Amino acid sequence: MIARRAVLAGAGALVCVPAGRRAQAKLPPIAMERHERAMRAAIAQGKRNAFYPFGAVIVRADSGAVMAEGVNNSSANPILHGEIACMNDYVARNGSTGWSDCVLYTTAEPCPMCMSALAWARIGGVVFGTSIASLKRFGIDQIDIPSRAVVDAAPFFTGTLLGGVLEKETDQLFRDRRKG
Repeated sequence: MIARRAVLAGAGALVCVPAGRRAQAKLPPIAMERHERAMRAAIAQGKRNAFYPFGAVIVRADSGAVMAEGVNNSSANPILHGEIACMNDYVARNGSTGWSDCVLYTTAEPCPMCMSALAWARIGGVVFGTSIASLKRFGIDQIDIPSRAVVDAAPFFTGTLLGGVLEKETDQLFRDRRKG
């Protein structure tokens, strides 16, 4: 999932830099330990929906403070994917400012709708666990457009995109989900 990007690792930090044409978001380097802590919070959110464990949290990049959380509630409203529910919670708690200072962590790669909403918000970064390809292998319907394609089609978006964080744990969440 890190195609067309350079990954710079140093002092336990990981920074993803989009290729070429865009300025990079001004996020501080984030240690993998912090990525994993935030992803575990997204996993906890995902466990609130046994059928569709798409959970998300938004954290401040500088402090790691959780600013919002959400879980898929598409049975009530088809657009309430975990990321959208989390974005709604962020706006309710913080207003619609400060997006570029935050990172959204989600148990699975954002669908095109969610990734587009995140790009329009100009969030500082998006980190996911399970890929769209894996979701399809687990029998979960997906629109087959990866987040990277959405980001590449949004020249105004300067945030980072990182996939595969705690992927074994998030894959298990989706593989073992309740079906029916």
